[in-house]
Amino acid sequence: MIEKLKDTRIYGLILSIASTVLMLVFSVPFFSEARLQPYLWEIGIDSLGGLISAALFYGCMRQKGAGIRAFRILTLLVCFCFVVNEAIYLNVFIPERRTLCFIFCLLSKLIDLVMIFLFYLYVKETLGFDGKLAAVTDKLVPILLIVQTLILLANIITPVTFTIDASGAYLNTDINLIEEIALAVTSALTTILVLVSHNPLSQKAAALTFIFLPLAEYILIGGQFGEAGQYGVILMSLIIMYCVISNAKSSKLAATEAELNMATEIQTSMLPSIFPPFPDREEFDIYASMDPAKEVGGDFYDFFLIDDDHLAIVIADVSGKGVPAALFMMSSKIFINDHAMMSGSPAEILERVNKLICANNSASMFVTVWLGILEISTGKLTSANAGHEYPMININGKYELLKDKHGLAVGAIEFSKYENTEIQLKKGDSIFVYTDGVAEATDVNNKLFGTDRALEALNAVPESASQKEILEGVRTAVDAFVKDAPQFDDLTMVGLKYNGAQTTTTKEEQR
Repeated sequence: MIEKLKDTRIYGLILSIASTVLMLVFSVPFFSEARLQPYLWEIGIDSLGGLISAALFYGCMRQKGAGIRAFRILTLLVCFCFVVNEAIYLNVFIPERRTLCFIFCLLSKLIDLVMIFLFYLYVKETLGFDGKLAAVTDKLVPILLIVQTLILLANIITPVTFTIDASGAYLNTDINLIEEIALAVTSALTTILVLVSHNPLSQKAAALTFIFLPLAEYILIGGQFGEAGQYGVILMSLIIMYCVISNAKSSKLAATEAELNMATEIQTSMLPSIFPPFPDREEFDIYASMDPAKEVGGDFYDFFLIDDDHLAIVIADVSGKGVPAALFMMSSKIFINDHAMMSGSPAEILERVNKLICANNSASMFVTVWLGILEISTGKLTSANAGHEYPMININGKYELLKDKHGLAVGAIEFSKYENTEIQLKKGDSIFVYTDGVAEATDVNNKLFGTDRALEALNAVPESASQKEILEGVRTAVDAFVKDAPQFDDLTMVGLKYNGAQTTTTKEEQR
Protein backbone atom coordinates (compact mmCIF):
# COMPACT_ATOMS: atom_id res chain seq x y z
CA MET A 1 0.00 0.00 0.00
CA ILE A 2 2.83 2.41 0.89
CA GLU A 3 4.50 1.79 -2.47
CA LYS A 4 1.22 2.59 -4.22
CA LEU A 5 0.96 5.88 -2.32
CA LYS A 6 4.51 6.74 -3.36
CA ASP A 7 3.56 6.05 -6.96
CA THR A 8 0.51 8.32 -6.63
CA ARG A 9 2.73 11.16 -5.47
CA ILE A 10 5.07 10.66 -8.41
CA TYR A 11 2.09 10.59 -10.77
CA GLY A 12 1.00 13.92 -9.29
CA LEU A 13 4.43 15.37 -9.96
CA ILE A 14 4.36 14.10 -13.54
CA LEU A 15 0.88 15.61 -14.04
CA SER A 16 1.99 18.99 -12.70
CA ILE A 17 4.96 19.06 -15.09
CA ALA A 18 2.81 17.78 -17.97
CA SER A 19 0.29 20.56 -17.37
CA THR A 20 3.06 23.13 -17.73
CA VAL A 21 4.09 21.55 -21.03
CA LEU A 22 0.45 21.61 -22.13
CA MET A 23 0.36 25.27 -21.18
CA LEU A 24 3.26 25.97 -23.51
CA VAL A 25 1.49 24.07 -26.30
CA PHE A 26 -1.59 26.26 -25.84
CA SER A 27 0.68 29.30 -25.91
CA VAL A 28 2.21 28.65 -29.33
CA PRO A 29 -0.36 30.79 -31.23
CA PHE A 30 0.39 33.72 -28.90
CA PHE A 31 3.88 33.93 -30.43
CA SER A 32 2.75 33.72 -34.08
CA GLU A 33 -0.48 35.74 -34.14
CA ALA A 34 -0.17 39.51 -33.72
CA ARG A 35 -3.55 39.88 -32.01
CA LEU A 36 -2.43 37.51 -29.24
CA GLN A 37 1.08 38.88 -28.65
CA PRO A 38 -0.03 41.53 -26.08
CA TYR A 39 -0.84 38.59 -23.78
CA LEU A 40 2.66 37.09 -23.86
CA TRP A 41 3.46 38.62 -20.46
CA GLU A 42 0.55 36.75 -18.90
CA ILE A 43 1.61 33.58 -20.71
CA GLY A 44 5.05 33.91 -19.16
CA ILE A 45 3.56 34.34 -15.69
CA ASP A 46 1.38 31.28 -16.19
CA SER A 47 4.21 29.11 -17.48
CA LEU A 48 6.44 30.12 -14.58
CA GLY A 49 3.56 29.48 -12.20
CA GLY A 50 3.11 25.97 -13.56
CA LEU A 51 6.79 25.16 -13.02
CA ILE A 52 6.68 26.56 -9.49
CA SER A 53 3.56 24.48 -8.81
CA ALA A 54 5.49 21.38 -9.85
CA ALA A 55 8.38 22.37 -7.58
CA LEU A 56 5.99 23.04 -4.69
CA PHE A 57 4.28 19.72 -5.22
CA TYR A 58 7.65 17.98 -5.20
CA GLY A 59 8.52 19.76 -1.95
CA CYS A 60 5.44 18.41 -0.19
CA MET A 61 5.58 14.97 -1.84
CA ARG A 62 7.41 13.32 1.07
CA GLN A 63 5.66 15.29 3.79
CA LYS A 64 3.24 13.55 6.12
CA GLY A 65 0.69 14.73 8.62
CA ALA A 66 -2.65 16.49 8.76
CA GLY A 67 -3.95 18.08 5.58
CA ILE A 68 -1.04 17.18 3.31
CA ARG A 69 -3.26 15.20 0.91
CA ALA A 70 -5.60 18.18 0.50
CA PHE A 71 -2.60 20.45 -0.02
CA ARG A 72 -1.15 18.24 -2.78
CA ILE A 73 -4.45 18.23 -4.68
CA LEU A 74 -4.81 21.98 -4.14
CA THR A 75 -1.35 22.55 -5.63
CA LEU A 76 -2.19 20.42 -8.67
CA LEU A 77 -5.45 22.29 -9.18
CA VAL A 78 -3.65 25.64 -9.15
CA CYS A 79 -1.36 24.27 -11.84
CA PHE A 80 -4.33 23.10 -13.92
CA CYS A 81 -5.94 26.51 -13.48
CA PHE A 82 -2.96 27.97 -15.33
CA VAL A 83 -3.62 25.52 -18.18
CA VAL A 84 -7.33 26.32 -18.28
CA ASN A 85 -6.46 30.00 -18.30
CA GLU A 86 -4.30 29.56 -21.43
CA ALA A 87 -7.07 27.56 -23.08
CA ILE A 88 -9.55 30.37 -22.41
CA TYR A 89 -7.19 33.00 -23.81
CA LEU A 90 -6.63 30.96 -26.95
CA ASN A 91 -10.28 30.20 -27.63
CA VAL A 92 -11.95 33.47 -26.64
CA PHE A 93 -10.56 35.20 -29.75
CA ILE A 94 -11.70 32.48 -32.15
CA PRO A 95 -15.49 32.47 -32.74
CA GLU A 96 -15.38 29.00 -34.26
CA ARG A 97 -14.23 27.70 -30.88
CA ARG A 98 -17.11 29.16 -28.92
CA THR A 99 -18.06 25.78 -27.42
CA LEU A 100 -14.50 25.07 -26.30
CA CYS A 101 -14.29 28.50 -24.71
CA PHE A 102 -17.54 27.85 -22.83
CA ILE A 103 -16.22 24.49 -21.58
CA PHE A 104 -12.97 26.00 -20.33
CA CYS A 105 -14.76 28.89 -18.61
CA LEU A 106 -17.12 26.48 -16.86
CA LEU A 107 -14.20 24.27 -15.90
CA SER A 108 -12.33 27.25 -14.45
CA LYS A 109 -15.29 28.20 -12.25
CA LEU A 110 -15.74 24.62 -11.03
CA ILE A 111 -12.05 24.35 -10.19
CA ASP A 112 -12.32 27.56 -8.15
CA LEU A 113 -15.02 25.90 -6.04
CA VAL A 114 -12.93 22.79 -5.45
CA MET A 115 -9.88 24.92 -4.63
CA ILE A 116 -11.62 26.88 -1.89
CA PHE A 117 -13.06 23.66 -0.45
CA LEU A 118 -9.63 21.99 -0.38
CA PHE A 119 -8.18 25.12 1.21
CA TYR A 120 -10.84 24.86 3.92
CA LEU A 121 -9.97 21.17 4.50
CA TYR A 122 -6.25 21.94 4.67
CA VAL A 123 -6.47 24.70 7.26
CA LYS A 124 -9.10 22.76 9.20
CA GLU A 125 -6.80 19.75 9.56
CA THR A 126 -3.55 21.66 10.11
CA LEU A 127 -4.83 24.41 12.40
CA GLY A 128 -7.56 22.36 14.07
CA PHE A 129 -11.07 23.84 14.12
CA ASP A 130 -13.46 23.05 16.97
CA GLY A 131 -16.64 24.37 18.52
CA LYS A 132 -20.19 24.89 17.29
CA LEU A 133 -19.23 27.14 14.38
CA ALA A 134 -16.83 24.49 13.05
CA ALA A 135 -19.58 21.87 13.27
CA VAL A 136 -22.02 24.13 11.40
CA THR A 137 -19.40 25.00 8.76
CA ASP A 138 -18.62 21.31 8.17
CA LYS A 139 -22.26 20.79 7.20
CA LEU A 140 -22.91 24.09 5.44
CA VAL A 141 -19.86 24.28 3.13
CA PRO A 142 -20.54 21.00 1.23
CA ILE A 143 -24.19 22.00 0.76
CA LEU A 144 -23.21 25.42 -0.62
CA LEU A 145 -20.69 23.84 -2.99
CA ILE A 146 -23.23 21.35 -4.31
CA VAL A 147 -25.81 24.11 -4.91
CA GLN A 148 -23.16 26.32 -6.57
CA THR A 149 -22.05 23.43 -8.79
CA LEU A 150 -25.63 22.80 -9.93
CA ILE A 151 -26.06 26.51 -10.75
CA LEU A 152 -22.87 26.51 -12.84
CA LEU A 153 -23.83 23.30 -14.64
CA ALA A 154 -27.23 24.82 -15.45
CA ASN A 155 -25.39 27.24 -17.77
CA ILE A 156 -25.01 24.31 -20.16
CA ILE A 157 -28.77 24.38 -20.74
CA THR A 158 -29.47 28.12 -20.47
CA PRO A 159 -27.44 31.22 -19.56
CA VAL A 160 -27.96 31.43 -15.79
CA THR A 161 -24.82 33.31 -14.77
CA PHE A 162 -22.75 33.61 -17.98
CA THR A 163 -22.60 32.78 -21.67
CA ILE A 164 -20.25 33.00 -24.67
CA ASP A 165 -21.73 34.93 -27.61
CA ALA A 166 -21.26 34.20 -31.30
CA SER A 167 -18.15 36.37 -31.47
CA GLY A 168 -16.50 34.41 -28.66
CA ALA A 169 -16.94 37.15 -26.04
CA TYR A 170 -17.67 36.31 -22.41
CA LEU A 171 -20.95 37.84 -21.12
CA ASN A 172 -22.34 37.97 -17.56
CA THR A 173 -26.05 37.71 -16.83
CA ASP A 174 -27.91 40.02 -14.44
CA ILE A 175 -27.73 37.42 -11.64
CA ASN A 176 -24.11 36.38 -12.15
CA LEU A 177 -23.25 37.36 -8.56
CA ILE A 178 -24.86 34.15 -7.30
CA GLU A 179 -21.69 32.48 -8.59
CA GLU A 180 -19.80 34.13 -5.75
CA ILE A 181 -22.12 33.14 -2.87
CA ALA A 182 -20.47 29.81 -2.05
CA LEU A 183 -16.98 31.27 -2.45
CA ALA A 184 -17.82 34.31 -0.30
CA VAL A 185 -19.57 32.37 2.48
CA THR A 186 -16.91 29.64 2.61
CA SER A 187 -14.13 32.23 2.63
CA ALA A 188 -15.83 34.27 5.38
CA LEU A 189 -16.50 31.23 7.60
CA THR A 190 -12.96 29.93 7.06
CA THR A 191 -11.52 33.33 7.96
CA ILE A 192 -13.49 33.42 11.22
CA LEU A 193 -12.46 29.85 12.11
CA VAL A 194 -8.81 30.61 11.38
CA LEU A 195 -8.91 33.75 13.54
CA VAL A 196 -10.55 32.02 16.54
CA SER A 197 -8.35 28.92 16.32
CA HIS A 198 -5.73 28.34 19.00
CA ASN A 199 -2.68 28.83 16.81
CA PRO A 200 0.24 31.27 16.57
CA LEU A 201 -0.50 34.52 14.75
CA SER A 202 2.05 33.67 12.04
CA GLN A 203 0.16 30.49 11.11
CA LYS A 204 -3.17 32.32 11.03
CA ALA A 205 -1.75 35.07 8.81
CA ALA A 206 -0.12 32.54 6.48
CA ALA A 207 -3.37 30.63 6.06
CA LEU A 208 -5.39 33.75 5.30
CA THR A 209 -3.04 34.85 2.50
CA PHE A 210 -4.85 32.37 0.24
CA ILE A 211 -8.02 34.45 0.64
CA PHE A 212 -6.78 38.01 1.00
CA LEU A 213 -3.71 38.25 -1.26
CA PRO A 214 -5.67 37.54 -4.51
CA LEU A 215 -8.41 39.92 -3.32
CA ALA A 216 -5.86 42.66 -2.57
CA GLU A 217 -4.16 42.14 -5.93
CA TYR A 218 -7.47 42.53 -7.76
CA ILE A 219 -8.42 45.69 -5.83
CA LEU A 220 -5.03 47.39 -6.01
CA ILE A 221 -4.11 46.55 -9.61
CA GLY A 222 -7.64 46.45 -10.96
CA GLY A 223 -7.18 43.00 -12.42
CA GLN A 224 -4.99 44.36 -15.21
CA PHE A 225 -3.11 41.05 -15.40
CA GLY A 226 -6.37 39.11 -15.49
CA GLU A 227 -6.57 35.55 -14.31
CA ALA A 228 -2.83 35.07 -14.80
CA GLY A 229 -2.08 37.61 -12.09
CA GLN A 230 -4.68 36.11 -9.80
CA TYR A 231 -3.25 32.61 -10.05
CA GLY A 232 0.26 33.93 -9.63
CA VAL A 233 -0.78 35.52 -6.33
CA ILE A 234 -2.63 32.35 -5.33
CA LEU A 235 0.51 30.36 -5.96
CA MET A 236 2.57 32.78 -3.87
CA SER A 237 0.07 32.47 -1.01
CA LEU A 238 0.29 28.69 -1.26
CA ILE A 239 4.05 28.84 -0.86
CA ILE A 240 3.78 31.19 2.14
CA MET A 241 1.08 29.09 3.77
CA TYR A 242 2.95 25.83 3.24
CA CYS A 243 6.32 27.13 4.46
CA VAL A 244 5.00 28.87 7.59
CA ILE A 245 2.65 26.10 8.72
CA SER A 246 5.09 23.29 7.85
CA ASN A 247 7.98 25.00 9.64
CA ALA A 248 5.84 25.59 12.73
CA LYS A 249 4.70 21.97 12.68
CA SER A 250 8.28 20.79 12.19
CA SER A 251 9.45 22.78 15.22
CA LYS A 252 6.67 21.33 17.31
CA LEU A 253 7.44 17.83 16.03
CA ALA A 254 11.12 18.28 16.89
CA ALA A 255 10.22 19.22 20.46
CA THR A 256 7.80 16.30 20.65
CA GLU A 257 10.43 13.93 19.26
CA ALA A 258 12.88 15.02 21.97
CA GLU A 259 10.24 14.36 24.62
CA LEU A 260 9.44 10.97 23.09
CA ASN A 261 13.13 10.03 23.06
CA MET A 262 13.32 10.86 26.74
CA ALA A 263 10.16 8.84 27.42
CA THR A 264 11.69 5.91 25.52
CA GLU A 265 14.83 6.08 27.66
CA ILE A 266 12.76 6.19 30.86
CA GLN A 267 10.62 3.26 29.74
CA THR A 268 13.63 1.18 28.66
CA SER A 269 15.40 1.85 31.95
CA MET A 270 12.45 0.36 33.84
CA LEU A 271 12.76 -3.01 32.09
CA PRO A 272 15.45 -5.58 32.95
CA SER A 273 18.10 -5.21 30.25
CA ILE A 274 21.24 -6.85 31.66
CA PHE A 275 21.67 -10.51 30.73
CA PRO A 276 22.21 -12.85 32.38
CA PRO A 277 20.24 -11.05 35.11
CA PHE A 278 21.25 -13.47 37.88
CA PRO A 279 24.71 -14.74 36.95
CA ASP A 280 25.07 -16.76 40.16
CA ARG A 281 21.81 -18.68 39.57
CA GLU A 282 22.31 -21.63 37.25
CA GLU A 283 18.91 -23.19 37.91
CA PHE A 284 17.35 -21.26 35.03
CA ASP A 285 18.14 -19.32 31.86
CA ILE A 286 15.95 -16.31 31.12
CA TYR A 287 15.98 -13.74 28.33
CA ALA A 288 13.54 -11.03 27.16
CA SER A 289 13.17 -8.44 24.41
CA MET A 290 10.78 -5.63 23.50
CA ASP A 291 10.50 -3.72 20.21
CA PRO A 292 7.86 -0.96 20.41
CA ALA A 293 5.84 -0.10 17.31
CA LYS A 294 6.18 3.58 18.24
CA GLU A 295 8.85 5.48 20.14
CA VAL A 296 7.23 4.34 23.35
CA GLY A 297 5.03 1.30 23.71
CA GLY A 298 2.42 -0.28 25.94
CA ASP A 299 4.04 -3.71 26.28
CA PHE A 300 6.27 -4.58 29.20
CA TYR A 301 8.02 -7.52 30.76
CA ASP A 302 9.64 -8.07 34.12
CA PHE A 303 11.30 -10.79 36.17
CA PHE A 304 12.62 -10.64 39.71
CA LEU A 305 13.37 -12.84 42.69
CA ILE A 306 10.60 -12.69 45.27
CA ASP A 307 12.86 -14.60 47.64
CA ASP A 308 15.73 -17.05 47.30
CA ASP A 309 13.45 -19.80 45.98
CA HIS A 310 10.82 -17.96 43.92
CA LEU A 311 11.23 -16.20 40.58
CA ALA A 312 8.40 -14.00 39.25
CA ILE A 313 7.96 -13.59 35.47
CA VAL A 314 5.58 -10.99 34.00
CA ILE A 315 4.60 -10.06 30.47
CA ALA A 316 1.81 -7.60 29.70
CA ASP A 317 0.17 -5.59 26.95
CA VAL A 318 -1.58 -2.27 27.67
CA SER A 319 -4.52 -1.16 25.52
CA GLY A 320 -3.54 1.60 23.11
CA LYS A 321 -0.17 2.88 21.94
CA GLY A 322 2.17 5.79 22.52
CA VAL A 323 2.69 7.91 25.63
CA PRO A 324 -0.70 7.21 27.36
CA ALA A 325 -0.09 3.45 27.08
CA ALA A 326 3.49 3.89 28.32
CA LEU A 327 2.34 5.81 31.40
CA PHE A 328 -0.30 3.19 32.18
CA MET A 329 2.31 0.49 31.60
CA MET A 330 4.68 2.02 34.17
CA SER A 331 2.04 2.22 36.91
CA SER A 332 0.82 -1.33 36.16
CA LYS A 333 4.36 -2.70 36.32
CA ILE A 334 5.00 -1.06 39.68
CA PHE A 335 1.71 -2.38 41.13
CA ILE A 336 2.42 -5.94 39.99
CA ASN A 337 5.99 -5.85 41.28
CA ASP A 338 4.98 -4.46 44.67
CA HIS A 339 2.14 -6.91 45.22
CA ALA A 340 4.19 -9.90 44.06
CA MET A 341 6.72 -9.05 46.78
CA MET A 342 3.90 -9.09 49.35
CA SER A 343 3.43 -12.83 48.76
CA GLY A 344 0.39 -14.64 47.43
CA SER A 345 -0.38 -16.76 44.39
CA PRO A 346 -0.38 -15.20 40.90
CA ALA A 347 -4.21 -15.17 40.89
CA GLU A 348 -4.33 -13.37 44.24
CA ILE A 349 -1.73 -10.84 43.12
CA LEU A 350 -3.67 -10.01 39.93
CA GLU A 351 -6.92 -9.63 41.87
CA ARG A 352 -5.33 -7.11 44.24
CA VAL A 353 -3.69 -5.19 41.40
CA ASN A 354 -6.95 -5.18 39.40
CA LYS A 355 -8.87 -3.56 42.28
CA LEU A 356 -6.22 -0.86 42.65
CA ILE A 357 -6.18 -0.03 38.93
CA CYS A 358 -9.99 -0.03 38.60
CA ALA A 359 -10.28 2.37 41.56
CA ASN A 360 -8.25 5.03 39.70
CA ASN A 361 -8.85 4.39 36.00
CA SER A 362 -10.62 7.46 34.59
CA ALA A 363 -9.06 6.75 31.17
CA SER A 364 -10.77 3.30 31.10
CA MET A 365 -7.55 1.60 30.01
CA PHE A 366 -6.74 -2.04 30.68
CA VAL A 367 -3.79 -4.38 30.48
CA THR A 368 -3.56 -8.07 29.63
CA VAL A 369 -1.12 -9.86 31.92
CA TRP A 370 0.52 -13.24 32.23
CA LEU A 371 2.12 -13.67 35.64
CA GLY A 372 4.11 -16.76 36.58
CA ILE A 373 5.98 -17.69 39.77
CA LEU A 374 8.60 -20.42 39.52
CA GLU A 375 9.51 -22.38 42.63
CA ILE A 376 13.17 -22.80 41.78
CA SER A 377 13.88 -25.78 44.08
CA THR A 378 11.10 -27.96 42.63
CA GLY A 379 10.43 -26.57 39.12
CA LYS A 380 6.76 -25.94 39.90
CA LEU A 381 5.49 -23.02 37.83
CA THR A 382 2.24 -21.40 39.00
CA SER A 383 0.70 -18.85 36.67
CA ALA A 384 -2.41 -16.74 36.17
CA ASN A 385 -3.60 -15.27 32.90
CA ALA A 386 -5.55 -11.98 32.67
CA GLY A 387 -6.72 -12.03 29.05
CA HIS A 388 -3.20 -12.50 27.67
CA GLU A 389 -1.90 -14.72 24.86
CA TYR A 390 -1.59 -18.46 25.57
CA PRO A 391 1.99 -19.36 26.55
CA MET A 392 4.01 -21.91 24.59
CA ILE A 393 5.65 -24.60 26.67
CA ASN A 394 8.27 -27.24 25.94
CA ILE A 395 7.95 -30.16 28.39
CA ASN A 396 8.14 -33.07 25.96
CA GLY A 397 10.99 -31.98 23.70
CA LYS A 398 8.67 -29.85 21.54
CA TYR A 399 6.96 -26.50 22.01
CA GLU A 400 3.17 -26.66 22.24
CA LEU A 401 0.43 -24.14 22.96
CA LEU A 402 -0.69 -24.25 26.60
CA LYS A 403 -4.33 -23.21 26.83
CA ASP A 404 -4.33 -22.05 30.44
CA LYS A 405 -7.25 -20.58 32.41
CA HIS A 406 -8.12 -17.06 31.30
CA GLY A 407 -9.61 -14.14 33.24
CA LEU A 408 -10.52 -10.62 32.15
CA ALA A 409 -7.83 -8.05 31.47
CA VAL A 410 -6.65 -6.13 34.51
CA GLY A 411 -8.55 -2.84 34.75
CA ALA A 412 -11.65 -4.10 32.92
CA ILE A 413 -13.96 -4.95 35.86
CA GLU A 414 -13.20 -4.24 39.52
CA PHE A 415 -14.21 -7.62 40.94
CA SER A 416 -12.61 -9.89 38.34
CA LYS A 417 -11.44 -13.29 39.57
CA TYR A 418 -8.43 -15.20 38.30
CA GLU A 419 -7.41 -18.84 38.47
CA ASN A 420 -4.00 -20.43 38.90
CA THR A 421 -2.51 -22.91 36.47
CA GLU A 422 0.26 -25.22 37.72
CA ILE A 423 2.93 -26.80 35.52
CA GLN A 424 5.71 -29.09 36.66
CA LEU A 425 8.92 -28.26 34.84
CA LYS A 426 11.67 -30.83 34.61
CA LYS A 427 15.31 -30.18 33.88
CA GLY A 428 15.57 -28.86 30.28
CA ASP A 429 11.90 -27.78 30.04
CA SER A 430 11.14 -24.24 28.93
CA ILE A 431 8.34 -21.73 28.44
CA PHE A 432 7.88 -18.92 25.93
CA VAL A 433 5.50 -16.02 26.60
CA TYR A 434 4.83 -13.10 24.24
CA THR A 435 2.45 -10.30 23.36
CA ASP A 436 0.02 -10.25 20.43
CA GLY A 437 2.58 -8.32 18.37
CA VAL A 438 4.15 -11.70 17.58
CA ALA A 439 1.08 -13.68 16.52
CA GLU A 440 -0.56 -10.66 14.84
CA ALA A 441 2.50 -9.48 12.89
CA THR A 442 1.11 -8.77 9.40
CA ASP A 443 2.67 -8.98 5.95
CA VAL A 444 1.89 -6.72 2.98
CA ASN A 445 -1.09 -8.93 2.07
CA ASN A 446 -2.60 -8.54 5.57
CA LYS A 447 -1.86 -12.16 6.50
CA LEU A 448 -1.08 -12.84 10.17
CA PHE A 449 2.08 -14.55 11.37
CA GLY A 450 -0.07 -16.58 13.78
CA THR A 451 0.70 -18.95 16.62
CA ASP A 452 1.35 -21.88 14.27
CA ARG A 453 4.28 -20.09 12.63
CA ALA A 454 5.53 -19.01 16.06
CA LEU A 455 5.55 -22.66 17.18
CA GLU A 456 7.35 -23.66 13.97
CA ALA A 457 9.99 -20.99 14.62
CA LEU A 458 10.49 -22.17 18.20
CA ASN A 459 10.80 -25.80 17.21
CA ALA A 460 13.21 -24.93 14.37
CA VAL A 461 15.83 -23.67 16.87
CA PRO A 462 18.33 -26.36 18.04
CA GLU A 463 17.70 -27.85 21.49
CA SER A 464 21.07 -26.64 22.71
CA ALA A 465 20.24 -23.00 21.89
CA SER A 466 20.14 -20.42 24.66
CA GLN A 467 16.98 -18.46 25.39
CA LYS A 468 18.51 -15.44 23.65
CA GLU A 469 19.05 -17.49 20.50
CA ILE A 470 15.48 -18.82 20.71
CA LEU A 471 13.99 -15.31 20.89
CA GLU A 472 16.23 -14.13 18.08
CA GLY A 473 15.08 -17.11 16.00
CA VAL A 474 11.43 -16.13 16.49
CA ARG A 475 12.15 -12.50 15.63
CA THR A 476 14.03 -13.55 12.49
CA ALA A 477 11.03 -15.66 11.44
CA VAL A 478 8.66 -12.74 12.03
CA ASP A 479 10.85 -10.36 10.00
CA ALA A 480 11.14 -12.86 7.15
CA PHE A 481 7.35 -13.18 7.10
CA VAL A 482 6.36 -9.50 7.24
CA LYS A 483 9.26 -8.33 5.00
CA ASP A 484 8.73 -4.63 4.21
CA ALA A 485 5.35 -4.30 5.94
CA PRO A 486 5.41 -1.76 8.82
CA GLN A 487 5.28 -2.95 12.44
CA PHE A 488 1.84 -2.01 13.77
CA ASP A 489 2.13 -3.41 17.29
CA ASP A 490 4.71 -3.74 20.03
CA LEU A 491 6.59 -7.03 19.85
CA THR A 492 7.64 -8.43 23.25
CA MET A 493 8.92 -11.89 24.20
CA VAL A 494 10.22 -13.67 27.29
CA GLY A 495 11.86 -17.11 27.30
CA LEU A 496 12.63 -19.21 30.41
CA LYS A 497 14.45 -22.54 30.59
CA TYR A 498 14.54 -24.58 33.80
CA ASN A 499 17.96 -26.20 34.35
CA GLY A 500 16.97 -28.09 37.50
CA ALA A 501 17.54 -27.36 41.16
CA GLN A 502 21.08 -27.03 42.45
CA THR A 503 22.10 -29.92 44.69
CA THR A 504 23.94 -29.45 47.98
CA THR A 505 27.13 -30.84 46.36
CA THR A 506 26.89 -28.30 43.53
CA LYS A 507 26.48 -25.40 45.96
CA GLU A 508 29.46 -26.56 48.01
CA GLU A 509 31.57 -26.88 44.83
CA GLN A 510 30.67 -23.31 43.92
CA ARG A 511 31.81 -22.07 47.32
